Amino acid sequence: MDYINAFWVGGLICALVQILMEKTKMLPGRIMVLLVCSGAVLGALQLYQPFQEFAGAGASVPLLGFGNTLWKGIKEAVDSDGFLGIFMGGFTASAVGISAALIFGYLASLIFQPKMKK
Repeated sequence: MDYINAFWVGGLICALVQILMEKTKMLPGRIMVLLVCSGAVLGALQLYQPFQEFAGAGASVPLLGFGNTLWKGIKEAVDSDGFLGIFMGGFTASAVGISAALIFGYLASLIFQPKMKK
């Protein structure tokens, strides 16, 4: 049942974002920022954790989950380091995911040899 919940919740998030892209004039970058900020706000309101426990990877993998991860990292760093935690927490919490994206993106560029558009 965990796989089914992850599938339909992740699909619903993607479908809602696709509708938002097609029905509004918002650019993709702004929609991505909206998702990250929404995940952080839902985490701050303590609504994201129960949602993530229900949906699993369907809620943690999309950009909403990234915003929640940033929020958790900042909250923990502020609790332990004070004001400076605002600046350190997000980097600490998301470093592994960002590093993986960079490494796998680089490896994909080596394998597929992308070319510039003309």
